[in-house]
Amino acid sequence: MEYLGNNELMKQHKTAFLASSTIPPDMVLKCYDWAAGKHEGCVVSGFSSKMEQDVLHFLLKAKCPVILVLARQMYKVIPEELKEAMEEGRILIISVSNAVRQSKATAHARNKYICEIADQILFVGVDEKSSLFELQKEYEYAKGFH
Repeated sequence: MEYLGNNELMKQHKTAFLASSTIPPDMVLKCYDWAAGKHEGCVVSGFSSKMEQDVLHFLLKAKCPVILVLARQMYKVIPEELKEAMEEGRILIISVSNAVRQSKATAHARNKYICEIADQILFVGVDEKSSLFELQKEYEYAKGFH
């Protein structure tokens, strides 16, 4: 594993945000409202799906600390959207794989790692067809599932 940013964020209360690639329309605004609100500690996610990327945008705008877990090798150049948070110590980027690109296997390993380090887990839009379905079943009773 490789780390870049503020390692102290690992000591904070961590809420995992994991969203399916298909979100019911009635959940979209709820997710945006949640992301724009106040959070205890920091939010941890892969910020990979469209909804997760949108949530990251809102979290960064609200100055919420985030832990971004990559399912691929570490960035060679920090994306522009993350630079301010990096300079302000509000982000930790963790790479859990040395793969050049994210794959289903590395994404699953990343999501499992996110669940392992989280104090609370928020799954959104997960159904039987979702790649997050088995993970949700595994963790729904183990960690403050909502």
